[in-house]
Amino acid sequence: MRSSNPVFSRDGSFTRGTGYAGFGTPRQQPAGYGRQPWAQHPYGSRLTADQLEQLYQAPSAGPLDTGRMTMDDVVARTGLTLLTLLAAGAVAWFALPEAGLTVALAAALGAFAVGLVISFRRSVSPPLILLYAALEGFFLGAVTHVFNTVWPGIAIQAVLGTAAVFAGMLIAYRSGRIRVTARYTRIGSAVAIGFLLLMLLNVVASMFGASMGLNSGPLGILVGIVGVGLGAFFLSLDFASIEEAIRGGAPQRESWRAAFGLTLSLVWIYLEMLRLIAILRGDD
Repeated sequence: MRSSNPVFSRDGSFTRGTGYAGFGTPRQQPAGYGRQPWAQHPYGSRLTADQLEQLYQAPSAGPLDTGRMTMDDVVARTGLTLLTLLAAGAVAWFALPEAGLTVALAAALGAFAVGLVISFRRSVSPPLILLYAALEGFFLGAVTHVFNTVWPGIAIQAVLGTAAVFAGMLIAYRSGRIRVTARYTRIGSAVAIGFLLLMLLNVVASMFGASMGLNSGPLGILVGIVGVGLGAFFLSLDFASIEEAIRGGAPQRESWRAAFGLTLSLVWIYLEMLRLIAILRGDD
């Protein structure tokens, strides 16, 4: 089955099928399979005392390294990517608080460009993914500093809200309450396209001095909730794509692509959460 997440389907590594490592090909059993284990030993069925002693003294076998992606790989790469993002955000917050929105916007544009390169590359590039995380982190740190100056405490509220959405979606997905089906993906993708078009119209209207009311009032709150919901939808696609990749025996390096996809979804949720909380707090 082809991955529904565009980030995870660029080079086809996540679309190989459902068979582990063999990609659906039936395994051929070796000749003599099912016989007694000692019949397969190179020494034959008769072992001397010295040969047995050599076997007992031999080092134990280590874990099998198949070169395939595992959940541990995804967790480790995602953790490293998020740590890079947080470190860059801390630099923007504490070391360069005077940078302001101008530098933050430049970092955001740089992150957008790098993200496009990553998405359209056939091969995975860990340095590019970490560069994206650093640029995005710097942007988030600067923007969050500005928001936190106006609404003290909003940063920790947005972080906790993002963590809650992630945990809730993970529990819902693992428990089977959310199933990523073709219909589910089509509906969610249609809503996402409509949401992006609406936000683009809002930006264009603001350039001409008009306002569509998306950043305040009941309409702004509704749009913010939809934005957070879309971020949760993207997370569910990420979970399904990662699960499919592991089941399909994707190469270990694809765990970096999984980390990139999860980071994109978490950044989306955090920004929408930040905007929604700002609207809810209003002039407080």
